Amino acid sequence: MKIIDIKEKSVPINSNIRNAYIDFSKMTASIVAVVTDVTRDGNPVIGYGFNSNGRYAPSGLLRERFIPRLLDADQSEIINEDGTNLDPHRIWDVLMTGEKPGGHGERSVAVGIIDMAIWDAVAKIEEKPLYQLLADRYRNGAVDEKVFVYAAGGYYSPEKDIEKLKKEMKGYLDLGYSTVKIKIGGAPLEQDLRRIEAVLELVPSGKSLAVDANGRFDLETAIEYAKYLEPYNLFWYEEAGDPLDYELQSELSTFYKNPMATGENLFSMQDARNLIRHGGLRSDRDILQFDCSLSYGLVEYIRILDMLNDYGWSSRQCIPHGGHQMSLNIAAGLGLGGNESYPGIFQPFGGFADGYPIENGYVRLPDIPGVGFEAKSELIKLFHSLAK
Repeated sequence: MKIIDIKEKSVPINSNIRNAYIDFSKMTASIVAVVTDVTRDGNPVIGYGFNSNGRYAPSGLLRERFIPRLLDADQSEIINEDGTNLDPHRIWDVLMTGEKPGGHGERSVAVGIIDMAIWDAVAKIEEKPLYQLLADRYRNGAVDEKVFVYAAGGYYSPEKDIEKLKKEMKGYLDLGYSTVKIKIGGAPLEQDLRRIEAVLELVPSGKSLAVDANGRFDLETAIEYAKYLEPYNLFWYEEAGDPLDYELQSELSTFYKNPMATGENLFSMQDARNLIRHGGLRSDRDILQFDCSLSYGLVEYIRILDMLNDYGWSSRQCIPHGGHQMSLNIAAGLGLGGNESYPGIFQPFGGFADGYPIENGYVRLPDIPGVGFEAKSELIKLFHSLAK
């Protein structure tokens, strides 16, 4: 068996919204199709991948470096020992050949996209949903039949006043979500507090609302917000400061006793380990949001989970960023604490399989081979346009 072609295209995500740092109106994503010579039901097995929102399409890295490197590899270097399937771990080693350690920037996104497509192909070749394949390989077959998901929204946009924010949040609750998240830090403190209190009028308690500053604050501002946020008893206070400022995160933890969340902008096991070592996070309450799509893929994510176990952290404290089917499969197959969700935004990438409703804050996964992209009609249509 072998990989016979890899195709890539940059596409817009078409979202006229912003958080405390960036707007997404010109944001792009890369989509990838890995074509194999294996057939199922008379058709070639093709694995698909893409990168999560928040990082631009790494087309140059993919086309000039990583795709040629993989296509040039000897096929014996990328298949498993019995020659029946691709080996994601060996492929990861091939992709990273000649790459110096450190500097975990945009190359981690490029590798993560290919890694997603490889795992999609591997599960399709084995004719299993990816979550079942992961459970069989790493968890003695145990699968979470449903996964906790929260609705991430509450972005800033020119036309969204408090009433429209409340309408948005009520819409998520009506869809079946039990927990919602809004952005903070893109408006003055007083305005953000009004936005928070407006949403608190809708949800059962502060435990149903998370807030996300997207790394906007310095330590003084992060602490000032913390003083006002703590009485709300929120689900979590997310990414107050720069994601690599572990000292800020550690200092903040001495002022804010309720759960905090961070990690979506750390793109390697080494960075994740530094966060655990130096970030002052508490394994009994804080949440880790590493996103495999942005951080060298599932192969690296498994290393992160192994590291967390060594430091006494449960995988249940991981709730990945990204709001997509890949992380949902990982959550179900490897026993994470849940997954982000983007109902109605970052389409067609955000959201899960068609016809699978959110019920009391949980969602089920389709029983089809691979990641399940074929059960998300608009996304698979986009992928098919690339694979032709």
